[in-house]
Amino acid sequence: MASIHRTTMTPTKLELLSRWLPKQSWYAGSGETPDLVKAGGFRLDDPEGEVGIEFMVVADAAGQEPVAYLVPLGYRGAALEGVPDEALIGTSEHGVLGTRWIYDGAHDPVVLARLHALLRGEAKPQQQNVSDTPDPTVIVHGAGADQGADVRINRVLRATEAEQSASGRLVAGWSWPDGTAVRGEMAAVTPR
Repeated sequence: MASIHRTTMTPTKLELLSRWLPKQSWYAGSGETPDLVKAGGFRLDDPEGEVGIEFMVVADAAGQEPVAYLVPLGYRGAALEGVPDEALIGTSEHGVLGTRWIYDGAHDPVVLARLHALLRGEAKPQQQNVSDTPDPTVIVHGAGADQGADVRINRVLRATEAEQSASGRLVAGWSWPDGTAVRGEMAAVTPR
């Protein structure tokens, strides 16, 4: 199980995301610098213990209405080969682990493999900020993500609960900047 280190990161994840997020095609902001707050998320364990995996929800309060984004993150001790340049969110100095290369998990093969495992019921979501602690609020509705399916990551989150009968849907919660707690679909299995 992954250990959460109580230390510093320079620059912080929110600082890196504030620069990276507006460059993404799915960014819903109007071009102004985002005003990001950490709004929720969870972690998955890498069985090899090499890649830190976090599914972070950030809320952008810069516009008239806040927007929630899901950013899967892969934390690595070295650069990841074979991914597009835009997959690198940035590097940060971790107070315990040293330099970390932080990637958009949608391009990280370990992050994607663990997301598929979660959707198949073969991985357990972990608390975002507490070591070795399952997160029972992260729910997979039905098993999915077999060999004949892809997974869609919902980058811009909507506050809706997935239908109980819908198969292969990942639902979790986050909080808006005003403190209102909501839940929504973060990822879903889609046929190829």
